[in-house]
Amino acid sequence: MSQDAITPREKDFSQWYLDIVTKAELADYSPVRGCMVIRPNGYAIWERLQRTLDGMIKASGHRNAYFPLFIPESFIRKEAEHVEGFAPECAVVTHGGGKQLEEPLMVRPTSETIMYHMYAKWIQSYRDLPLLINQWANVVRWEMRTRLFLRTTEFLWQEGHTAHATAEEAEEETCQILEMYRRFAEEEMAVPVFMGRKSENEKFAGALHTYSIEAMMQDGKALQAGTSHNLGQNFARAFEVKYQDENQAWQYCWQTSWGVSTRLIGALIMAHSDDRGLVLPPRMAPTQLVIVPIWSSDEQKSAVLSYVDALRGQLEGQVDYHIDDRDQLRPGWKYAEWELRGIPLRLEVGPRDLEKRGAVLVRRDTREKQTIAAEQLAKAVAASLTTLQRDLFARARDFRDAHTRSIDTYEEFRRYMREASGFAWAHWCGRPECETRVAQETKATIRTVPFRPSDRLTTPDAPGPEEGHCLACAATSSQRVLWGKSY
Repeated sequence: MSQDAITPREKDFSQWYLDIVTKAELADYSPVRGCMVIRPNGYAIWERLQRTLDGMIKASGHRNAYFPLFIPESFIRKEAEHVEGFAPECAVVTHGGGKQLEEPLMVRPTSETIMYHMYAKWIQSYRDLPLLINQWANVVRWEMRTRLFLRTTEFLWQEGHTAHATAEEAEEETCQILEMYRRFAEEEMAVPVFMGRKSENEKFAGALHTYSIEAMMQDGKALQAGTSHNLGQNFARAFEVKYQDENQAWQYCWQTSWGVSTRLIGALIMAHSDDRGLVLPPRMAPTQLVIVPIWSSDEQKSAVLSYVDALRGQLEGQVDYHIDDRDQLRPGWKYAEWELRGIPLRLEVGPRDLEKRGAVLVRRDTREKQTIAAEQLAKAVAASLTTLQRDLFARARDFRDAHTRSIDTYEEFRRYMREASGFAWAHWCGRPECETRVAQETKATIRTVPFRPSDRLTTPDAPGPEEGHCLACAATSSQRVLWGKSY
């Protein structure tokens, strides 16, 4: 693991991010352009994230399945908006087994088409609904500009796909999942988010409505951290996903899809880390505590390790810990290495601590040291992990709020997007051409349109309905929307 200096955030944020990804051995570049190799340190974070989110998904009534990587080209072309949105990003297989295929196969960019082909076979009656399925898989989208974790040609994700009897049930599902994503981001990842509806320009290809959670990174840019799509009946009609209702009449299903990906690891890095390396919230850390024994002689080593072995008994089943008892490295080197990896807490145990029947507990984020008595170890570690998780969320929320402002004129908006970094609440008339103009002139897009009081969800911290004038055309507007530059 390299301990070379990390580029400071203030000097070059993009290079700072890549330094952390590579030096903390989270991922590396593949020989295939745009692809990444997720190294064990990075994959352990993904496993932690996956395990927690998978539990939430299952608790909400969904079950996991798996669908093929290869999709017939004709399936992609069945839904017009879908093919228009995804065709430029698709990888196409034309040969197999040494022969040209009768029909080209698309490498899965998303699974709506193959899954709904199967749903049409499985759903016959209203008794078969709702059908609630999720899968964890890899997908391929031929991106032109890539960055490790944030945007790669191949990435890992979960994608939920559901079918319902009514429009109301589908909308309820869409909002329920969005709220689940918000809770996951804020309570587990310690990343505050705004949530709301995407504009027509930004919605998923083929969807009726798209909703998202939007997080702010430390450079002031937005990261779309999760999406939930109400697909209406578009795909149901394209793939004949129908059911017989209680009156024996055939009806098209109402469908949803939703997902998050390995870009959440990028969000963790950019929301919390510092110039010393990765900072992980305890609930997302594969290892929450590292114990570093310290000695200067074989006699001290034996005594300290015996003491550490006694201490670890308090931690079993309470915290994920690791004991770094490597002989060949000095304590200072170990401290720097574990800080680079983002381990939330470090416990330093040396001969003096043994004499005093204590230890020194160090927080990764603040480097604050606390001397604790041996019998209080489990309690102190648990309290520190809780406090650290809470503090990381509060720090990220305070940063976001300090870099979010309400703006009323286009002149001020353009200056803000040119000279500063952050979000802006500003009025928009609802016309796509105005959104396009602002995006072309400022590179800022609408991140979310806040929920209204009559909607199933609310957008915490968002301004309520108010009269104003559109940034681009000065037409009357009834609410502000969230604008920002994004990844």
